[in-house]
Amino acid sequence: METPILTSNLNLFADYFQIYLEDENNGKNLADSWTDDAVKILLAVTETTIGIGTVRNMYVPVILNIFDSEPIFKNDINDINQINECDIEITSGSMVIAGCTDYYPEAKRIKLANAIYRLRIYYGNLEKLSDNGLEGEDFYIIEMWKVKEKTETKIIKQRDCY
Repeated sequence: METPILTSNLNLFADYFQIYLEDENNGKNLADSWTDDAVKILLAVTETTIGIGTVRNMYVPVILNIFDSEPIFKNDINDINQINECDIEITSGSMVIAGCTDYYPEAKRIKLANAIYRLRIYYGNLEKLSDNGLEGEDFYIIEMWKVKEKTETKIIKQRDCY
């Protein structure tokens, strides 16, 4: 099993049911990217910004693992409801990961080589929410690695809409 070169365990405020990964200096507004289809698959994508949809607009646990190369697909993670893959281009040497309304200067930054990166996003326990939707056992795991060229966004596993 590969070992990530970097792991970040985060608890991000998913205000408006979303968290962002973006190039620090070239992030794009996702307002037009959150189409009905994007909301359904919990993913909005531009060249330099990724919006990951969540099932709660509260703090959610996020694990970010960065690898030297594509990690082995994890089919042994329990309670995974959705799996997406997409690309992000880093051109500033730094990626920001934050809730969409976080105070940007204080958001988590990760130094990265300028390159195209592939992301595999695992969405887990999406159905395990309290009746009011404020508490839950949902979690989000992001795997990331460099690639030579961009490829299409893929929905590897589609959740049942609740």
